[in-house]
Amino acid sequence: MAKVVNAWLDRLDVDDPRLARFLCNLIPAQCPFERDVTLFGRKLVHIPAMCKINPLDEQLVGLCFRALSYLADDCKEDVSRYS
Repeated sequence: MAKVVNAWLDRLDVDDPRLARFLCNLIPAQCPFERDVTLFGRKLVHIPAMCKINPLDEQLVGLCFRALSYLADDCKEDVSRYS
């Protein structure tokens, strides 16, 4: 099942500005949730980045990049607000 989803995400074409904006808003530009939990200046625990355990991360990042490239190159939009 995961291979089917990976292949589908890799083949997805971004050719609609509304879809590209939606994807850029939906997919974070940087890996979320990585944190160090500290108490009184001492690190208690490190929570790893969620992208390191997400099997679809590479495909999602590629899809977001294709959406950003489409908006910047084809639509001539400023994509700095998505970073």
